[in-house]
Amino acid sequence: MPLFKPAATLLLALLPLGFLAVMVAAPLFALVLYENGGMVWQMLQDEYIRWRIGWTTLQAAVTCVLALLAGVPAAWVLARLAFPGRRWILRLLMLPFVMPTLVAGMGVLALFGPHGLLWAGWEDTPYLLLYGNVFFNLPVLVRAAYQGFLQVPAARLHTAQTLGANAWQCFWHVERPVLQPWLAGGVCLVFLYCFSGFGLALLLGGSRYATVEVEIYQLIAYELDMAQASVLVWLVLAITALAGVLYAHWSRRAASGRTIRPLPPEPPRTFAARALLAGSLLLLAACCALPLLAVLWQAAQAGDSWAVWREAETLHAVWNTLRFTFWAMLLALLLSVLHAALARRAAWVRALTFLPFMVSPVCVAFGLLLLYPEWTASLPLLVSTYALLAYPFIAKDLLAAWDALPANYAAAARSLGATPFQTALTVTVPLLLPALRRGLTLAAATCVGEFAATLFLSRPEWQTLTTLIYRYLGTAGAENHDSAMVLTAVLMLLALLVFLLLDAAEKQEKAV
Repeated sequence: MPLFKPAATLLLALLPLGFLAVMVAAPLFALVLYENGGMVWQMLQDEYIRWRIGWTTLQAAVTCVLALLAGVPAAWVLARLAFPGRRWILRLLMLPFVMPTLVAGMGVLALFGPHGLLWAGWEDTPYLLLYGNVFFNLPVLVRAAYQGFLQVPAARLHTAQTLGANAWQCFWHVERPVLQPWLAGGVCLVFLYCFSGFGLALLLGGSRYATVEVEIYQLIAYELDMAQASVLVWLVLAITALAGVLYAHWSRRAASGRTIRPLPPEPPRTFAARALLAGSLLLLAACCALPLLAVLWQAAQAGDSWAVWREAETLHAVWNTLRFTFWAMLLALLLSVLHAALARRAAWVRALTFLPFMVSPVCVAFGLLLLYPEWTASLPLLVSTYALLAYPFIAKDLLAAWDALPANYAAAARSLGATPFQTALTVTVPLLLPALRRGLTLAAATCVGEFAATLFLSRPEWQTLTTLIYRYLGTAGAENHDSAMVLTAVLMLLALLVFLLLDAAEKQEKAV
C-alpha cells in the first residue's frame, strides 16, 4: 500500500501539472528567452510607454477606490438590514461574474458612446473605462465585504451597543478590524482584474486610454513587434503576480475555521439607515444593471438589423462558440477532477489552482505564439486555451466541497463492504454534484464570452460570437452598430441562462 499511494499521486499529477507546464510555464519561459536585447530600460525611457503603464496602474487603482467607497456601504446594507428583495439582490450580484466583458463594454457604449442613450460622445474620455471597471468589479468588492460582515460575532456587536456605541462606532471599532482582511483580498482581486483586463480596455479605452494589455495586442497584431511586446508582457506579469500573491495572503488571513453566529438583519428603523438603503440600491442599479438594460433597449430598437440572425455567418459563429465551449468544458472537467484529487494528496498543489487567474489571456496567448508557432492556428491549441481559462472555476469549487465532506460518510460505506470505487460513485460524487454544477456554469460562461485569446489564436473561419460582434462594431455605419447590439443582446441572454443555471446549482448546494 505505501508503494501504491505515491504511484497513484504521480499518475494524478501527470495531466493537470503537465497541462499547466505546457500551457503556462513553458510559454512564460519562452518569453524570458526571447531576444529583447535588454530593451526594458530603453522602453521605460519612452514617454508613450510610460504613459501606458502609468494609466494602466492609475485606472486600476482608481477603480479600487471607487469600489471600496461604494461597496462597503452596500455590503453593510445587505448584511445588516432586512428589506424586500434582499435575497434577490444577493443572487443578482453574481450576474456580472457570468457576463462577458464584451457585453459590459457594449452596455457602457450604449449609454455613453456615439449613440449613447444617456450622454452621447464620451467615447474619447477615461470615464468609460472606469465605469466599465466598476460594473465588473463592484460586485467582487461587495461580496467580499458582505462575507466579512458575516464574520463579526453578534455577541460582540450587542456588547458594543449595550455600552452605548452608535452604528458608526460599532463599524469602526468592532466590524472594521474583522473586515480588513476581506477588504484587502477583494481590493487585490479588483486591481488584478483591472490591470490585466483586455476586453473592456479594447472597447472603451480608445486610442489614448488603452491599457498595456491592448498595447501588447496592437504590437503583435499590427506591428509584428514581438520584442517590445515581450518586455511589456513581463511588466504585466510582475505586477499581476504581486497582486495575486497578496490576494492569496489576505484570503488565508480571512479564512476562519470557527463557526460564527452573525447578527441577523433587521428592518431599517432610522432615517439614516433608510437613506443608506435607498442610496445603496440606486448605486447598485446604476453601476450593475443600467448597462445591461441599455443593451436590451438599443437591441429592441434595432428594427431590420435583427435579420443578422438569419445570416449564415452568424449561425456559423454561434456554432463555433457552442462547439468550442463544449470541447473546452470536457477538457476542463477532466483537468479539474484530477487537480482536486491531487490537491487533496499534495497541499502545495492547491496554490496552483489560481495560477491561470494570475496570468492574463493576452500574456498566455502571446507566449503560446512564441513557443508553438506551428500550432498557433490549430483547433486543439485554441480549445486548450479555453480550458485553461475555465477549469480553475471548477477545480476551486470542487476542492472546497470535497474538503467539506464529512469523513464518516465514506467510512460508513467502507465499513459496509463498499469498495473505494463504489464509495466514490454512491457517496462522494452525489455530494459533490452541486458544487460541480456551480463550477461548470461559471466555466461555461468564461468560454462563451472568451475574447482575448480568440483574437490571437483563431482563424477567420473560427469566428465566434464575440469576435463577430467586435468586427461589426469596428465597421462604420449605423446598421453595423445595430447588428452588433443585436448580437450582444443574444450573447447577454446566453449569459443570463448560465446565471440561472448557476443560481439553481447554488440553491441545491445549500439544500444538500
